[in-house]
Amino acid sequence: MNKLIIPAMAAALFMAVPSHAQRKVNKTITRAQTPSDMNAFIADLMGKMTLDEKIGQLNLPTGGEATTGSVVSSDLESKIKAGQVGGVFSLTTPERVRKTQELAVNQSRLKIPLIFGQDVIHGYKTLFPIPLGLSATWDLDLIEETARIAAAEASADGLNWAYSPMVDISRDPRWGRISEGSGEDTYLGAKIAAAMVRGLQGNDLSANNTLMACVKHFALYGAAEAGRDYNTTDMSLHRMYNEYLPPYKAAVEAGAGSIMTSFNDINGVPATANPWLLTDVLRKQWGFKGLVVTDYTAINELIDHGLGDLQHVSALSLNAGVDMDMVGEGFLTTLKKSLQEGKVKEADIDRACRMVLEAKYKLGLFEDPYKYCSEERAKTEILSKEHLAFARQVAGQSFVLLKNENNTLPLKKSGTVALVGPLANTGSNMPGTWSVNADLQHTQSFLEGMKEVLGSQVKIVHSLGANLVEDAAYQERATMFGREIPRDNRSEEELIQEAVATAQQADVVIAALGEGSEMTGESSSRTDLNIPAGQQRLLAALLKTGKPVVLVVFAGRPLTLTWEEANVPAILNVWFGGTEAAKAITDVVFGDVNPSGKLTATFPKNVGQIPIYYSHKNTGRPLAEGKWFQKFRSNYLDVDNQPLYPFGYGLSYTTFDYGDVALSKNSLTTGDSISVSVTVTNTGKVAGKEVVQLYTQDLVGSVTRPVKELKHFQKIELQAGESKEVVFHISVDDLKFYNADLNYVAEPGDFNVYIGSNSRDVKEATFTLN
Repeated sequence: MNKLIIPAMAAALFMAVPSHAQRKVNKTITRAQTPSDMNAFIADLMGKMTLDEKIGQLNLPTGGEATTGSVVSSDLESKIKAGQVGGVFSLTTPERVRKTQELAVNQSRLKIPLIFGQDVIHGYKTLFPIPLGLSATWDLDLIEETARIAAAEASADGLNWAYSPMVDISRDPRWGRISEGSGEDTYLGAKIAAAMVRGLQGNDLSANNTLMACVKHFALYGAAEAGRDYNTTDMSLHRMYNEYLPPYKAAVEAGAGSIMTSFNDINGVPATANPWLLTDVLRKQWGFKGLVVTDYTAINELIDHGLGDLQHVSALSLNAGVDMDMVGEGFLTTLKKSLQEGKVKEADIDRACRMVLEAKYKLGLFEDPYKYCSEERAKTEILSKEHLAFARQVAGQSFVLLKNENNTLPLKKSGTVALVGPLANTGSNMPGTWSVNADLQHTQSFLEGMKEVLGSQVKIVHSLGANLVEDAAYQERATMFGREIPRDNRSEEELIQEAVATAQQADVVIAALGEGSEMTGESSSRTDLNIPAGQQRLLAALLKTGKPVVLVVFAGRPLTLTWEEANVPAILNVWFGGTEAAKAITDVVFGDVNPSGKLTATFPKNVGQIPIYYSHKNTGRPLAEGKWFQKFRSNYLDVDNQPLYPFGYGLSYTTFDYGDVALSKNSLTTGDSISVSVTVTNTGKVAGKEVVQLYTQDLVGSVTRPVKELKHFQKIELQAGESKEVVFHISVDDLKFYNADLNYVAEPGDFNVYIGSNSRDVKEATFTLN
């Protein structure tokens, strides 16, 4: 996962290559000048390649810098020289990349350049909020710009391929990797997927400041049973096409250059060996022309799935449509034998090789293999002042104000503030999970950021108050990869007494509680989504002091904050905000920035409600809205059906009033559209941003339809007292869905349209599709 290490193998590779001047690439491998020449160029090149060299292009070993799996490829240097490597995963800096590229370009027979990739998930060195937090901005231009900056920095450091974006829809916050996606909604997820691809790839993939996107994890990875990572997925085609596949498709339509397979099986067939998924859907139905790469050792893991030995599962994967084998080297070591035994066709090896070479061609690597090796760009573009300022701005827009009783927030910049809790003074946890290139030693903690931003205006007193979790072994699991939070081995009673004494010195208390950054992410599933019990007891003690308490929640997933909602006057969810998180939190808590984030994943009242999401079906025995309990209705004995915080929810330091929904007409026909408008007024005393959300409901269909579906949204900014008419346009395309025969249709009938500040609090109108 997220620990930056330089093992002996990578260091040896770095030292092994002479530092002599760059040599020219063989003239026969020089990139052709026009895209129309690509096929001829690659056909000519492949005509010179041996079978072993073609198979070598399908091999993607690791350089070993960033820990994202459990295997380190061996003997990398000799394999590159022998033409047995197509690309390198996890090797950075212009000097290292150049020296590694020289092995391929100067010492392999055909001098084919390597492609260099890494997980660039929510920034490179300048880290932005975790993707779930980014999605809470509901600002597509802003999200696209974060990807643009990530591409600029990563490409300046030698990379040209990002294993991003992750577009998996997830409705189960037990799953740790919900932190890496955009939440539960299909429409919003698809919009963000396309924005990320545009940001990473720009308008010219061959430019030296862009990265080839790799959309992951194809497919349905976010629907793992029980929220347990890597677990099986079993799902109807109807649900797949309507709810889970659209973000992948949107990314493909945005021009994504590559796709990564998922670890899970899908209706009994693992994605990496699934020809229906990788060939029928991806290539034939969607027309994808790019590169398909596995996730980390995914081919090897097919053995444990029960599909056969390494030779057999490697053949299955190639035949299914995989082009490149990440780290596992099943292709490298078995495909030649499988070809001799008739288990694979040379045409499929050629297809996979062509996909790899086309990716390199599109990146401009045949024209200049060293185009991403600019030490000058690395010095000037990585962690630039402009990038850091933007990261601070983005983080501030991602935070979600969940509760603000009696306008507890924002706090005044005066007096004494007590900052208490295990997340108060840990800079290494601020970037969040999957920030493999973060400079953890120089990332400010919340405490440090407060001190820098506030200076002498506010006296800050600090206390730990509680360990992250009571169990030391659990805390070790939850703070891996350099994200340690030092434990205090005094008794819980002593820690709380000290924190209470600190709070009593202050005018107001900020409790920095929640998860450590590695309590979410890959292989970080949880069954208990409460704030850890020791932290809750600390919070209860702080509340008993009678001081105003602000709960700042650090989390990579929706938590069950039911007790906190009932007892704490102000709750601000700050996710993990990236490099500038500490300053950004201070900006919001003290009123320099008005929070405008809105949830993109529903917060449950307890784990038993999961999966819980706004766009559920009505059932034949629906419970009336606002009711609980009724026998023989779809509800629970012990809790109502409503979430703690609904999809789209988020408060502001101001208030917004919505007028009635107005329609330009009451019926819609093919080729036409209806204008839907609402007047929104800022009724508070400060300027603020609001996300105006439009949902529809298909009241009668040939199959059951969701109670609401997000179709449009606009983020607006209003000054105090200002009103604005917000107008949306609904067309027939907005009403289409995949029916029982998987035809994409809009069916005539009545529709409700809802507009509001979240999926629950809406105004409505009705129209008819003729």
